[in-house]
Amino acid sequence: MSKQEEAGLILKLYELRRDETMRQARDWFFRDFHPESLADVNDTMMGEHSGHLRMVMSYWEMAATLVAHGAIDATFFNEANSEHLTVFAKLEPLLREIRSSYGAHFMVNLGKLVTETPGAQERLEAVRSRMKAIKAQLKERASRAAQS
Repeated sequence: MSKQEEAGLILKLYELRRDETMRQARDWFFRDFHPESLADVNDTMMGEHSGHLRMVMSYWEMAATLVAHGAIDATFFNEANSEHLTVFAKLEPLLREIRSSYGAHFMVNLGKLVTETPGAQERLEAVRSRMKAIKAQLKERASRAAQS
């Protein structure tokens, strides 16, 4: 595939991320979804945000599948995107349990893409650190709002 065709796929993936429902799902995932156990994932899958969770996970697994099958070069993809690292960083600590419950192929292409990225562990730790700080800021903001 030519670089122009790969670029077209990357732009198409970006366009899909701009869909209003997808934006809502992504906002919810990053702001409100902080699973600490398989039970948290299962509760979400059965709750009001089931569609949001499935949309975010399936989108990034689909994008990673394009990379896994050579439609987009991994380096090109990783230079154009970073959000998939956050998705994986949130799920990775629970991945073994999720796969035992949902199936061994759950998010396998995203996992492969992320873990084969140079510096993956450092990047994932940096993402987790940022997410922890953001979670604390959101909690503090909510606390201040409740006091007002």
